[in-house]
Amino acid sequence: MILLKHKYKTLKKQYIKKNTKEFHQVILALFAGGFSTFSILYCVQSILPIFSKQFYLTPAESSLSLSAATVTMALGMLFTGPLSDVIGRKIIMSASLIIATLLTIICSMMSSWTSIVLIRSLTGLALSGVVTVAMTYISEEIHPNSLSLCMGLYISGNTIGGCSGRLLTSIITEKFSWHVALLIIGLFSLISSCFFLYFLPKSKNFCSIPINFRNFLHLFFLQLKKPALLILFLLGFILMGSFVTVFNYIGYRLILEPFFLCHSSIGFLSIIYLTGVYSSPKAGILIEKYHRNDILIASILLMIIGVFITQYNQLLIIILGLIIFSSGFFASHSTASSWIGSHTNTAKVQATSLYLFFYYLGSSVFGTFGGFFWFYLKWPGISIFIIIMLFIGIILSYTLKKINS
Repeated sequence: MILLKHKYKTLKKQYIKKNTKEFHQVILALFAGGFSTFSILYCVQSILPIFSKQFYLTPAESSLSLSAATVTMALGMLFTGPLSDVIGRKIIMSASLIIATLLTIICSMMSSWTSIVLIRSLTGLALSGVVTVAMTYISEEIHPNSLSLCMGLYISGNTIGGCSGRLLTSIITEKFSWHVALLIIGLFSLISSCFFLYFLPKSKNFCSIPINFRNFLHLFFLQLKKPALLILFLLGFILMGSFVTVFNYIGYRLILEPFFLCHSSIGFLSIIYLTGVYSSPKAGILIEKYHRNDILIASILLMIIGVFITQYNQLLIIILGLIIFSSGFFASHSTASSWIGSHTNTAKVQATSLYLFFYYLGSSVFGTFGGFFWFYLKWPGISIFIIIMLFIGIILSYTLKKINS
């Protein structure tokens, strides 16, 4: 036992420090991994109207190409983290990226809608191994003084990857076809995955831990019994669900009169996602000056204001509304997710996994359910649905404030 403790302490001291060769390798590898993961995940969002037209689908049915991936990814997150405790971080992440990449290439060759949804489901399940484990790898291997920088750069890769996946897919689809678009995304991700596999240093501070299934379930249920954490999980569900729903169906609105935008032009709206590069860290700075709960409520109100602004039938005003809405989303998500740790003394990995589970589950449920509001009421229906859910988010935030006071 003494030897094991000594070994554990020694391992914990082998951090990767800033401005070293290994640090730069980690940054490049994780940026490539995040870029590849989210370009694969969100590449179909900008071409949902194309799927509707080719396969004679309703918007709700078309959204399954994204929702199927996010729901299986959410489920996978509950298990890939503990699995990496046994097998190892790099092995899980590398295998996940390669499998997801190959599935994307296979998906580009499919001609039936059922096959596309099935393969996208498997793709989401594979990607869960990257999304869950990457943050754990960073927290274990990077020196605490450089942890925020490394995490920020990884998240930047995620954001840029999601933006690029949507944009490239829409442009290539318009010039060629969605088959070619997914094939190029898959091949590009394969190169990024090999880059990730080659450059990411092996874990130095990892210690294999056998899975205790009873303890595994106990720790998850323990987090769900905490009122503050449960509210934060529900907030993640509402925030991500609202965000994905807006961008799932804005394309359907803009291809209709009076806009008649082409699909590549709609794809450029994904650039709005880059507002998160500013609003997320800005929320972190404001938290130091004001109460965290006030920042959360203000951010959700910003999302509501953004949705109201998009009701005007002028393109520039709609884009302004989407920018405000996105800024509020990234600020509120950053605030809510960073609050998880302060409400968790033990089993932090399980608490984070549950937040991400609810977060991506919201994406799947709202993203598909929003199609019914679009079918009956078009954009006003989507807006009413989102605004009601965000007001519920504000009520939950006030409840959280009472719990913390």
